[in-house]
Amino acid sequence: MPRENRKRGKKHKKKVEDEAPVRQEEQPQQEEDQANAAGPSWIVPAREDSGVDLLNAPFGYVDAEVKAYFRTVDVQIREWQETKPEVEADEDVDPNEDRRLFFVAALQEMSGKEKQLATDPDCSTILERMIHSMDDFVRRVFLDRLTGSLEQLSKHRFASHVIQTLLTVATETVSRESRGIFPPTPESGEDEGELRTLTQLTLDTCEELSPSICSLIMDPFASHVVRALLLLLAPDVLGSLHDNSGKAASGVRSKKSAAYKARQGSMKSVFAEGDADVHSKASRSTPKEFRKAALNIISALREQLNENEVRAMGANPVASPVLQMLLELEAAYGQADQPGSLMDRVLVGMITALHEDSDAEVPESDYLTTLLRDPTASHLLETLVSRSPGPAFDTLWRIYFSGKLSKLAIHPVANFVVAKGIERLSAEQFVATVEELRGIASKFVKNARTGVLRALVERSTALQSEGQGVVQLILDAFELDEENKALLVPCVLRLKSSQDYQRALASAGHDEEKANEDPRHKRRKTDDSLEPKTQGAVLLQSMLRMPSPHNDVVLDSLNALSLDELTEMAHHPTSSRVLDLVLESHSVPFKAKRKFVMSFIGHYHVLVDDRIGSRVGDRCWAFADPYLKEKIARSLIPHEHALAGSFYGKFFARHLNLHVLQRDPERWKSMQAATKAPAPAPTPAPKPPAAEESPRTHSDATKSDKSAKKGKGKARPQDEIDALFDAKLGKKIKKAELATEDKPKEEPVGVKSSKDEKGEKKSKKRKDREEGGADRDLADVLGAIRSAPKEDKGPKKRKKAH
Repeated sequence: MPRENRKRGKKHKKKVEDEAPVRQEEQPQQEEDQANAAGPSWIVPAREDSGVDLLNAPFGYVDAEVKAYFRTVDVQIREWQETKPEVEADEDVDPNEDRRLFFVAALQEMSGKEKQLATDPDCSTILERMIHSMDDFVRRVFLDRLTGSLEQLSKHRFASHVIQTLLTVATETVSRESRGIFPPTPESGEDEGELRTLTQLTLDTCEELSPSICSLIMDPFASHVVRALLLLLAPDVLGSLHDNSGKAASGVRSKKSAAYKARQGSMKSVFAEGDADVHSKASRSTPKEFRKAALNIISALREQLNENEVRAMGANPVASPVLQMLLELEAAYGQADQPGSLMDRVLVGMITALHEDSDAEVPESDYLTTLLRDPTASHLLETLVSRSPGPAFDTLWRIYFSGKLSKLAIHPVANFVVAKGIERLSAEQFVATVEELRGIASKFVKNARTGVLRALVERSTALQSEGQGVVQLILDAFELDEENKALLVPCVLRLKSSQDYQRALASAGHDEEKANEDPRHKRRKTDDSLEPKTQGAVLLQSMLRMPSPHNDVVLDSLNALSLDELTEMAHHPTSSRVLDLVLESHSVPFKAKRKFVMSFIGHYHVLVDDRIGSRVGDRCWAFADPYLKEKIARSLIPHEHALAGSFYGKFFARHLNLHVLQRDPERWKSMQAATKAPAPAPTPAPKPPAAEESPRTHSDATKSDKSAKKGKGKARPQDEIDALFDAKLGKKIKKAELATEDKPKEEPVGVKSSKDEKGEKKSKKRKDREEGGADRDLADVLGAIRSAPKEDKGPKKRKKAH
């Protein structure tokens, strides 16, 4: 700018006051634009933007004070879950009252914050622990509070575990509701509407998740929720949610999740078992509506996914387990053998082709060939092999397995699929399979692929055919011939061929000479080459279940073992299972079982002096007849004190009653003949005999009188009557003097002569003052019961005396 055009003086800036009216005029316009973009004025935003992480905390963060309170709740519930509630002496007092009040207070604090607590990394575990102690009504309220956000919660890292646990325990509530058992509705002043049953809540959950079922199956967190939901809908098809030990089924939680939950301690109700009845083993009923809900989920998948997307799920490590459960449901409900089903899509249209032409040649698919050798997808192929329709399985076996077993049977992944397929073979297919595998018998042991051998044995037992061929195949696999087939049991237990076993035995013999250990407590190291293997023990158990002519090879091998080797097997937790099955299997002849039990006679005191061996000894005792039991018991009389002092042998000695055998053999025999328990159990203590039902003989009363007088002040074994009165009144009672044989005339029990009464009044006057009238009366009753003769019938003689 030219200098002549410039104005002289200071430059004046615009004042803020001049701009303020302009900004005030623009502000209403901007607010109006934002309001129009947000929606109508009656919509109130759920939460303001306050820096909340929508991914990790979509419903907001938990206050620090609330989190600290629930930490104390977690500590208290942990302590209660590890200890049993104390039973009060008063029946009117509820032992769970304190725990119930504490739990109700925690539930009141949780009300309205369920979603925030479920998405919190610390409080989500506490919620899982509390769910196990919730009753049916609280579970309904809790699931009702979560509805509407189940899809978002299922995909959350921590909330998914809460929903999974809730669906797991819901099966008990649903079963009770299906039987018409509903909890009482607590009275509330506020009208909050009708609370849906858990059955209806489950159906509503299925409807809420069905539109997005495909994305949930592919989600790493939500897929486990879908598994728990399917198990809740069809427990009869997919198995119970809890096994015998009470743990969650393996198909629900991942290994990582199961390991984390195991570190959290036991998850069970804090209330008494009789009150909660959490893990009831009774058969659970399922509503009929659940079957339709499961079919709706399958139909939704059919509509939302095409063939390629379904097959892609099979190789996905997240979606593959869910697809396996869906295939199980489809097969159980009779919809697998339909064109366009999920199984048809996974089998690349095989079912459709067989429906159009039963004799059609289905081309081999590279997809199914890949499933055979994939560690993840092979589980899906196992489901296809075991649940596919009959014509589809025959085609599947002919195309992908027959003629290729020499490679597939020893493959580290495919051998499991082959074992599953063998379980469905017909008699003709089974014979051809055994002949095909005979050429690679030695490779089974070298590659430790005993699963195929076990499947062959079990299928042979089921079909009752080709038993000798399977036994010969196993002998060839372990390189055993007619001369050394007595080594079958030790070789199979160690999964070694005969030559490898003998070399390992020779090398271990040098090390055993250096160790000066007691042979009764001998244990092998974990890395020992002669350590029994679980796979070998399972194979031997399967062979013992074969019909009698074919399991003789195992029994002959057991009979060829020395007594020390049998004892060593009985003392090992793995190999002892083989000896158990010798006594349990119905196909083992009775003569072989009896011979096995008699082989330990003279050595039972060594057998039962062990944690595992005592269990084997109990099974032998339960099998034996009275004559055989007497032989076992008499062989243990010299070792009676050693058994009594043994930590494990003393439990076995309880069955023997050696003191009765030595004193009264006939009574001992009648006791053993009357005992017909199917399982070994400690003999219950005999009930105290009543005077009217089983009176003692006069000679027994005289012996007891003499021993009572001689042993006055000395410790002597008490009978049941003494123990009963000592437990009630202590040892302050002095036993009454009983009548002896020197009396000229026997008085009826409970009636005294006049002379005796005068003498007793003078001699016992001081004692009556010290002990009291009640103690004297009880002592008289005790003496009457002990001295009652056999011919005495109390009520009749009392009537005559009076």
